[in-house]
Amino acid sequence: MGFVDAAGARLHYEERGAGEPLVLLHGNSENLGYFAAQVPVFAERYRVLALDTRAHGESTRGDGPLDFARLSDDVEAVLDALGIESAHILGYSDGGNTALTLALRDPRRVRSLIVNGANLDPHGLGARFRIPATLAWLAAGAIAPLSAKVRRHRELLELMVRHPHIPVDALSTIGVPTLVIVGERDAIPRRHTELIARSIPDAELMYVPDAGHACAEQRPEVFNAAVLDFLAHVEAHD
Repeated sequence: MGFVDAAGARLHYEERGAGEPLVLLHGNSENLGYFAAQVPVFAERYRVLALDTRAHGESTRGDGPLDFARLSDDVEAVLDALGIESAHILGYSDGGNTALTLALRDPRRVRSLIVNGANLDPHGLGARFRIPATLAWLAAGAIAPLSAKVRRHRELLELMVRHPHIPVDALSTIGVPTLVIVGERDAIPRRHTELIARSIPDAELMYVPDAGHACAEQRPEVFNAAVLDFLAHVEAHD
């Protein structure tokens, strides 16, 4: 367990294992505990760094905007504090959006990319999830001035309903090995996931059977095997 200070926030992370660094980024309203079924398995081969995103888990909110540029900077702050030049980056949901943002903003920090259930823009989230989230965000706006808890909840909803803004054309500049992996019943429409995969040069695409958005949690044995196979392939072709 450790903490890193960045832009007014105290960022919490947990570290386990040895080898090439592998960063795990959870989704909206989650915490690093989401990866409970991944950390011990991955740590047998890698130096695993699981982060609590700013304003999640044991990480504080800090200053300034809460957006994917800031979350990308936070990953870099943790890497800098630990003396890590580059790492394999695995991001789930909003963590996947952060991973893509980092790969575009500072590609030298990304050794390989595992994108799990990410989206490029708010409409990349399926309507059956996006519409209720938008309604909740709008409703919370009326109460937010009266409650810090509601303000925080609304801010996290805003990450879903007003962000991200990742230009699809920019994905062609990603030059690291990439695995796009989703559940076959993911909240992200299949056409959107396929757009991401075909826009990143030589990206691999895998659907986890009998799983939804949280496929790492629902089918950990399938998810873990796919990730480890991908990483082994990356290392073999260095």
